[in-house]
Amino acid sequence: MTKTTTLALALLGACAAATGASAQDMEKCYGVAPAGENGCAAGPGTTCAGTSTVDYQGNAWSLVPAGTCEEMAVPATDDGTERMGSLTALERDLPA
Repeated sequence: MTKTTTLALALLGACAAATGASAQDMEKCYGVAPAGENGCAAGPGTTCAGTSTVDYQGNAWSLVPAGTCEEMAVPATDDGTERMGSLTALERDLPA
């Protein structure tokens, strides 16, 4: 296992432990994190946890209870377009 992989797994475990849930009870949900409240490895333009710069950034994730992600609604865009959580990174609401 690489040093980066070991660190990523340790951070994921710490997040799950902090919520009182096991890692099996949680899943990454993209597009639901307010700016600065994402989990680690949010995608291009971010370095780690808390570095997203756009509310509900499509490539930023938060840990949520398993089975709830795709039902999570976030506030609609300014033009009224609805947004939902996703189990995969999204191309919407990315930083400029």
